Amino acid sequence: MPVESNLPDVVDILGVGYGPSNLGLAIALQEHNAAVPARERLTSVFVERQSEFKWHTGMLLPGATMQISFLKDLATQRNTRSEFTFLNYLEQRGRLTHFINLQTFFPSRIEFHDYLSWAADKVRADVHYGTSATAVAWNGRHFEVTTRSAAGSRTLRARNIVLAGGLTPKLPDDVDATDRVFHNHRVLDRLDALPSVNQERFVVVGAGQSAAEVMAHLHQRYPSAEVHGVMSKYGYSPADDSPYANRVFDPEAVDDFYSASPQLRDELMAYHRSTNYSAVDLPLIEDLYEREYTERVTGRRRLFVHGASGLSSLTESGDGGFVVEAVGPDGPETWHAEAVVVCTGGYHLPIVPPWAPALSPAITQLHSADYRSPDQLPDGEVLVVGSGQSGAQIAEDLHLAGRRVHLALGDAPRVARFHRGRDCMTWLAEMGLY
Repeated sequence: MPVESNLPDVVDILGVGYGPSNLGLAIALQEHNAAVPARERLTSVFVERQSEFKWHTGMLLPGATMQISFLKDLATQRNTRSEFTFLNYLEQRGRLTHFINLQTFFPSRIEFHDYLSWAADKVRADVHYGTSATAVAWNGRHFEVTTRSAAGSRTLRARNIVLAGGLTPKLPDDVDATDRVFHNHRVLDRLDALPSVNQERFVVVGAGQSAAEVMAHLHQRYPSAEVHGVMSKYGYSPADDSPYANRVFDPEAVDDFYSASPQLRDELMAYHRSTNYSAVDLPLIEDLYEREYTERVTGRRRLFVHGASGLSSLTESGDGGFVVEAVGPDGPETWHAEAVVVCTGGYHLPIVPPWAPALSPAITQLHSADYRSPDQLPDGEVLVVGSGQSGAQIAEDLHLAGRRVHLALGDAPRVARFHRGRDCMTWLAEMGLY
């Protein structure tokens, strides 16, 4: 339930983006403010580019389910008595008993989107929809955030900023988006908008959950079309949702990961990659394989999984489709495709200063996302630009390796992450300063 904006000059928290993360924050703030005296209440405002609350609506495929337990909702692990839990949503919708009869921890993605929308309507939060944050500056006392909407530009001021802008879909560098070549994040919208569909052939690139879901959807939606999956793996790999592996998502693991060195972070990501990246729910793998095997038995093939393969060329044909060439263990194969759906995931794109390309090619440049060890860098002094957690840890790592390091700092105030074995935010809260 959006509230009428009556902001103080400087709010305690400004959230950029209003998806599940900042929606959960808004709920936590409402419950915090209801439980403390007025002097301890926190003020907040959120800006969201979309015109209303939406969560991956282009991937709400029929039959697609969540990959995480419904207990990991917006509130349960923080406050089991919250009115914003998924169980309370089910009770309010009159489906609690029916959901229990399903005997599952994994609701459909369509139902979970409805839950999130229900919570967004229910929480009293100051949300500026249709508004983008375009610039952030620190004036020595607080942050100044420039926003833009249909009404024009505005500056919001906050002591803290929470960034939750989501992921940026990314196509391979040699693939250009068209009406018939697109990323899967809006696949339903893009399929509805196809100029024409002769139900001849579709190509899906990728080996993760989204790719497998799109394969299944296309195979069912277009009963006369072939669906070809192209992936560098030999086949889909199952997601590891075993109990010990799932500990990587425990609340305590966040602090462990945040305080770890870049090398240890990289190792942890590699160890647990199969819990979330390029991994597919086992029942979906089995469903696709059963479909493919049944077609082998009947001799009427429509579903093809091309393992250990990759696209080698993608050329627009004269009739509006595309000629797709893939290379695998048996050599090149060529198909004419109605559309190509790229399911290569969404990524937080590294932010590189605009002046960086103008530096001399003799200067080695490396983003923190690509840093692994001092051995990657040539001999000599090193300038680390940025004093966030990664910048500080990389500077320390290089210093311990015997390098002379220069650390470029911004003008935002900084405190140590830990003091006397406790998180500094805990100290600030107990001192009444946060």
